[in-house]
Amino acid sequence: MKRLFAAAVMTAAIALPTVSAAQDKYPERPITIVVPAAAGGPSDTVARLVADAMQADLGQQVLIENAGGAGGSLGTGRVAKAEADGYTLLLYHIGVATFGALYPTLPYNPGEDLASVGLVTEVPMTLVGRKDLAPSDVAALFTWLKGEGANATFGTAGVGAVSDLCGKLLVNATGIKMNVVPYKGTGPAMNDLLGGQIDLMCDQTTNTANQIKGGDIKPYAVTTRERISILPDTPTLAESGLKDFEISAWHAIWAPKGTPEPIRQKLAESLAKALKNPTVIERFAALGTEPVSSEMATPAALDEHFQSEIKRWSKLLAGSAKQ
Repeated sequence: MKRLFAAAVMTAAIALPTVSAAQDKYPERPITIVVPAAAGGPSDTVARLVADAMQADLGQQVLIENAGGAGGSLGTGRVAKAEADGYTLLLYHIGVATFGALYPTLPYNPGEDLASVGLVTEVPMTLVGRKDLAPSDVAALFTWLKGEGANATFGTAGVGAVSDLCGKLLVNATGIKMNVVPYKGTGPAMNDLLGGQIDLMCDQTTNTANQIKGGDIKPYAVTTRERISILPDTPTLAESGLKDFEISAWHAIWAPKGTPEPIRQKLAESLAKALKNPTVIERFAALGTEPVSSEMATPAALDEHFQSEIKRWSKLLAGSAKQ
């Protein structure tokens, strides 16, 4: 028994420097960022901009893997169950904070099985309609919706997606019910809005700003407390009568639980550099958003924000769970 114990201690002593050396050399191969949404959507756009900038800093390819479905919970689960070596990451939004409330039978716990890397950006949302929708402003839209009821179609990226959360808040605030049409991502939903197959969406400016400017969809309101510079003529829902209505699609990067602290720190430092990249700043601005500060692009800041959002949405979504 003593010999076995001594052998085990010796093996562990040999292994520790090996693990440390691997962390020091990280990354030694391409990194995959899983985006649990369709290609071409807002989260995908944010992820690709950040990945390109991080790739230049880390000296390895940073690849994007789109893994949509179930409002993003499936792709998130892929990362939660991945090897904790820093080579599989998650970039997604506020929706991750809702999965525990919406899907109580998930085989993972987002609040416990993900390790924070850092916040990325906070994207405003916009309530938009097909370009030929009759109402000209929010007040007229609400009147129209009260008359149309369940005949009005509202597109989302699935249960738990930020577009769905915005719709739920809208229903709670107005009492108006709509026919919710779920898609596998806001990219496909936007295509149907452009084609006139659905009436409304609530989506991030990363997915709507260019379409609004091109006159392809009709803007009704933004969901932030104040108007945004990229859409200065679009009122907020708060100033349109829905007091205190606010939701934004904050995005963040996570790794699997157990990812070594030195690796998470290296990723956080690379993320902070990426968010200062002039191209990233410029492209984010064109999409109606901006990078978070360096202080927010850290594991500690994301930890605090993430746990706070889990508590917030658990209360708001009580009774909305899907089996």
